[in-house]
Amino acid sequence: MIPNMMTLGNLYCGFLSIGYAAHGQYNNAAILIIIGMMLDSMDGRVARMLKADSTLGMELDSLADVVTFGVAPSFLVYYTYFYQFGTIGLAVSGLFPLFGAYRLARFNVGSPKQSKNYFIGVPITAAGGILAILTLLGNWVPNIITTVVFTALCFLMVSRIRIPSFKDVPLPKYGTIVTIFLGCLLFVLYKGTYGAYPYLIYIATPLYIAYLAHRFKKGKSNKSAD
Repeated sequence: MIPNMMTLGNLYCGFLSIGYAAHGQYNNAAILIIIGMMLDSMDGRVARMLKADSTLGMELDSLADVVTFGVAPSFLVYYTYFYQFGTIGLAVSGLFPLFGAYRLARFNVGSPKQSKNYFIGVPITAAGGILAILTLLGNWVPNIITTVVFTALCFLMVSRIRIPSFKDVPLPKYGTIVTIFLGCLLFVLYKGTYGAYPYLIYIATPLYIAYLAHRFKKGKSNKSAD
């Protein structure tokens, strides 16, 4: 149940993100999608660590991904930019979860051996995360860039392009990403704006760092044994 609880937490973050976006709190909505990415990156690894892999968990993960990285980012883009185009803007926004759901279904029925080495098309998790980050950088990123990226991601998700899988990459390779994330968090705290963000991020961040530290320690132990 531990990895499934993480997956359900990912799904709930997607639901909360849609709610925040509907109330005009776009930064909160984007951050909840990023928290969902943290949980999504942990549930599969924790399941393998606990030897608790199951078909139920895999199906649940796909359902959660459609909401958190498909529906929630599309609403976020709609409320921040596409809303001004009325019904057409809403219709275009709805294409993102459609392409994402198709990509997930194709991944689920694909060869397990093939999925360990590379992905076919951009994963919906990465695509949704990119849209969330673009929203956070909305003051610096022109709307036309967001539109181009949104359109490109829709087609890249269902494309036949092979994207390398980094599931088996040792944790030290992620050091730069972790450093950047912590730097951004410290900047937010320094600016005194932390009160405007969901308190969940103050729970998710230390848990995610503890998880990364555990993987780093485990990776060093395996390397020493070799």
